[in-house]
Amino acid sequence: MAEDKDFRQGIYFALAAYTIWGIAPVYFKAVGHVPAFEVLVHRIIWSVVFLLLFIGFTGRLGKVAAVFKQPRLLGGLVITALIISLNWLVFIWAVAEGRILETSLGYFINPLISVFLGMIFLSERLRPMQWLALSFAALGVLYQLIEFGSLPWVGLVLAFSFGFYGLLRKQLVVEAVPGLFIETLIVLPVGLISLFWMQSQGLLVFGHQSLQTDLLLVAAGLVTTFPLLFFAGAARRLPLSMIGFVQYLAPSITFVLAVFVYHEPMDASKLITFAMIWFGLLLFTGESHLNSRKKLAAARAKPIA
Repeated sequence: MAEDKDFRQGIYFALAAYTIWGIAPVYFKAVGHVPAFEVLVHRIIWSVVFLLLFIGFTGRLGKVAAVFKQPRLLGGLVITALIISLNWLVFIWAVAEGRILETSLGYFINPLISVFLGMIFLSERLRPMQWLALSFAALGVLYQLIEFGSLPWVGLVLAFSFGFYGLLRKQLVVEAVPGLFIETLIVLPVGLISLFWMQSQGLLVFGHQSLQTDLLLVAAGLVTTFPLLFFAGAARRLPLSMIGFVQYLAPSITFVLAVFVYHEPMDASKLITFAMIWFGLLLFTGESHLNSRKKLAAARAKPIA
């Protein structure tokens, strides 16, 4: 009974996390009149504030302090902090520039990119169906290159940056919430210096436009921390296979927003690119599910010594 309750809670947490990530473009559209770099800076600053409050309230300050006693771990978080900052900046800029569809493409590709990076850097062996899934995603990108003469760089930067972020964070023994707090704390000085510089140049929007804009920029911390907290709750309660399935909810919502709410152009060429990637994901998800079931069946059939 307790396990069923945990599973249900995990599903609710996962749905909440990926729904918020999916509708995030609505928020970033609302602050689209603010330069992307300033939005990034506020996202960092207010995330530090809200995460510090949460960590203090939940008694996790000791876990944060322990990281600062491990130079190698701290060094790893410096690298992941820079990578996730790049990911955030590109996403914020793309939404403001009306390229939400490309961000959706990036997060659809991301699971396949993660598998590819695991093969390259962790010597993980890909099964034949995984190779086929990757091939369809590559064909989708290649088709757009041939059709438009350019790569969908926004989607690729988001997919690879988040893929590398996940790859490195997998090697770092630190919980999600304290880890993100330290990452944002690492880049906080750069953010504060940037704010002072923008103020000196008369470029700062915060405090110089409207109370509504100021409150929206403060809310950048909530937009960052709330889905992470929900995700952390889901990760503790659900198997990875279930989380892997639910993760497609976020780019699906973003895709719907881009096409039906913000009316970004979705011509036949873009549809072909998406169709190839969707088919690759279908193969990848189906094969992963079947492989998990086979492993589970084999474990149950194994005699107990």
